[in-house]
Amino acid sequence: MNLKVDNRHIELDEIINSTQIEISNNENFVNSIEKTHNYLMKQIKDGKPIYGITTGYGASGKNYVSYEDSKTLQKNLFRFHGCGIGPKLSYKVCKYAVIMRTISLSKARSGVSLELLKRLELLIQKDIIPVIPSQGSVGASGDLTPLSYIAAVIAGEREVYYKGEIVSTQEVYKQLNIPSYEFKPKEALAIMNGTTVMSAIALAAIEEFETIVDSMESYVAGMFEVLLGDDTPVSDFVHESKPFDGQIQTAKNIKIKIENSKLTHGRDDRYDKFFADNDLNIQDNYSMRCAPQVLGVVRDNLKISKQWVETEINSVNDNPLIDGENEKIYTSGNFYGGYVAHAMDTLKICAANVADLLDKEFALLVDHKFNRGLGENLKLAKEPYYHGFKAMQISLSSLSADVIKNTTAASIHSRPTESLNQDKVSMGTTAANDFAKMIPDLYNMLSIAFIGMAQAVDIRGKDEVSPHLKNIYNKTREIIEPLYKDRRMDFDIENINKLIRNKFFI
Repeated sequence: MNLKVDNRHIELDEIINSTQIEISNNENFVNSIEKTHNYLMKQIKDGKPIYGITTGYGASGKNYVSYEDSKTLQKNLFRFHGCGIGPKLSYKVCKYAVIMRTISLSKARSGVSLELLKRLELLIQKDIIPVIPSQGSVGASGDLTPLSYIAAVIAGEREVYYKGEIVSTQEVYKQLNIPSYEFKPKEALAIMNGTTVMSAIALAAIEEFETIVDSMESYVAGMFEVLLGDDTPVSDFVHESKPFDGQIQTAKNIKIKIENSKLTHGRDDRYDKFFADNDLNIQDNYSMRCAPQVLGVVRDNLKISKQWVETEINSVNDNPLIDGENEKIYTSGNFYGGYVAHAMDTLKICAANVADLLDKEFALLVDHKFNRGLGENLKLAKEPYYHGFKAMQISLSSLSADVIKNTTAASIHSRPTESLNQDKVSMGTTAANDFAKMIPDLYNMLSIAFIGMAQAVDIRGKDEVSPHLKNIYNKTREIIEPLYKDRRMDFDIENINKLIRNKFFI
């Protein structure tokens, strides 16, 4: 999809689905960009001291430079911030970052030229994507160090993702006959002084987490079936009585997925007698009965977090802000990534609750004391020297601990830096990275759990389950065999992981 960028509000799905971007040629839009840029240039040439343009940065704001030296100042800004560390962000996240920075700078409040916007457009159109390290930002003044890698690439330096490889920018520019860009006063600062990298990490992780939550609801629905669950907890009446949107939606999703199952039951005399005769608790465990309440909170927080990230992406978050219409310059702090930080810290807690719920439910599935006839560790072979899903549960539980232990809020770990000028910072990029690190563990947990679910269907009989669960079972059995004799399962986990990531279990 071709994403047209101007000063309008752009939704997350537009960014996710975009393959190309195009800077609008609308006359009003172009005039607003040029008017703001020209006003800023006039102020500089008239000798007005402007932070970061004719002064140094941060605590060095008392150091003044001439207009002639301001271009050197911009060049030095991205060069001295070339100290990013840690694993490289993915091609996808880096591409999102370029698109998001273009969106922010297109609001005509940053003072950049149309020429700079066109250079950002060119990077996406030619698929020249800056390689950005994941660490080195405290989230205010924005993502200075990570975003310096975009600025450096614009100027023809550092490295890029190009045709599936990491190569030098200069090599690609030479191959495509693209000249290096010379920043005008403020333009490197406008690129770097924003919340774009944390937002890009956040969006990519949110995309994946939505798939995880959708798949988790499918797993919960399957648990209602293979554990002969009471479907009363997903009744409309229950959730109309506590009308949170996320809770209502989760209950509805589970209810739809268990339709036409021969294994679930409601509350009637026949089942009450069956449970009494077999010495079974008349109510299911909380991890089953309260699943809509647990996942409903996650859904509502996910919705709020997406709204915050979308607003952040559409904000002007560099400093200073330029009002070309009313000819005024505002020194401010929109580079503070507090909304992204708090959204990510909240989603870290949500991810931990999903992991904890899955751990508890899988424990019910494999434990013969609670799984209502599925046997010890879901064993199909009854010989005592086979072990079924014993170790698979241990692996799943270890992953849940890895997720849960990382829930400490990053936003409360503000570190004073840069001669105490940056004395209160957001840690938004750290929070986003922390949340993103939980995603692979959650995928692997679900992979183990769905393999166990297929084994439970083998025991109950696939003709008894709902069409939805049968579809999941059939997709699983196309690529992995039922577990009879003890064997390695790591490749099975990898193969199911791919199905979940590709949304086959939603």
